[in-house]
Amino acid sequence: MTMDYIEPVLYIGISQSFFAGLLIATRRPFTTANRIMTAWVFLFCIEMIFALVNHTVLEMYSFPFISFTYGPLLYLYVRHMANPSLKYQLWHTLHFIPFFVFFAVSVIFRSRSFFDDLSGFFTFDRFTPLRIAYGVCFFLSVTVYSILSFIQIRRHQLHLRDIVSYTSDKITLNWMKILSITFYVGYVVVFILGGIDIIAGLVPFDPYILTFFFVASFSFAYSFYAIRQPEILDYPAGSSMEEHEKETLAGGGKYAKSGLRKEQAEEYLTRLLNFMDEEKPYLDGDMTIHHLSQKTGIPRHYITEVLNEKYGRNFFTFVNEYRVTEVISRINDPKYQHYTILAIAFDAGFNSKSTFNTIFKAYTGKTPSEYRNNLTQPPEKV
Repeated sequence: MTMDYIEPVLYIGISQSFFAGLLIATRRPFTTANRIMTAWVFLFCIEMIFALVNHTVLEMYSFPFISFTYGPLLYLYVRHMANPSLKYQLWHTLHFIPFFVFFAVSVIFRSRSFFDDLSGFFTFDRFTPLRIAYGVCFFLSVTVYSILSFIQIRRHQLHLRDIVSYTSDKITLNWMKILSITFYVGYVVVFILGGIDIIAGLVPFDPYILTFFFVASFSFAYSFYAIRQPEILDYPAGSSMEEHEKETLAGGGKYAKSGLRKEQAEEYLTRLLNFMDEEKPYLDGDMTIHHLSQKTGIPRHYITEVLNEKYGRNFFTFVNEYRVTEVISRINDPKYQHYTILAIAFDAGFNSKSTFNTIFKAYTGKTPSEYRNNLTQPPEKV
């Protein structure tokens, strides 16, 4: 597989990433997360342009360096999507130090051929340490930032369970988790094939060529989902993940500095339970902890603390158990017998079939269908 076979892929990738970058750049509001994704997609475009020019026109650099920005941009995009109020700080630029270092080295020694293909990676000359440093740094960059991104998404999803009562692809960033894993696996495949080629020379093509397939594919995937991804608002306002962690981990212990007295916590819990029983706010499928705080007059962070410490639930579980109870009540009510279980579930506040089935079985030990069938089956004769 030579560079000639990859040129059509580069042309397609350049065109696609350029116009995708324009689309993201014109989105409103143009958030920090969108700015980062715009820069990332344009860098995909630039790397493919450089690869094309470097092969067909003139040597612009001695080895690729733009890929050192991909890990940091992945991580920063996830952070700013999960924390909309987070501002880009100057110190964030430190993430790009490897990029600046290898950019300078590549340009300074652009007339030198470090290695034409991976088979010459371990050729002993004065640039051998540099080639090894380049490979190690790139592997560490991809690995570390993929792990950090995955952890950040996981923390974001856990945080959601303390502030919203529903699931939605618009806020969970599941697509980003899948793509970050795919991103890492793709580069690991290149590293493995590269190692085989370096050590044994058994790969019939230069594995580095595969990176252009990955770049073209990721430029399409990331831009496609980023364009569809709505802005994740501060749901509710002022409840960023950093603030949430400060509230729960202050002083090294959970809620150590919350200032909530035991008697007050008991009063808040009673007020919450009475409000849920009497007003049934859980019937609103879009219910958030912010809405509950407004209706009850209890500060949001105290609701989280009371539910976690006094009731043993997060907000998501707390609300959805009420919804399950409502569903069970209606299934047992003869006037709802002509309704489907899913219709009853949606009417009780659920907005996802999978979420409803999961929570219902966890709460009752049976699937919704099993539960209803047991009600309709006649008792066994003794």
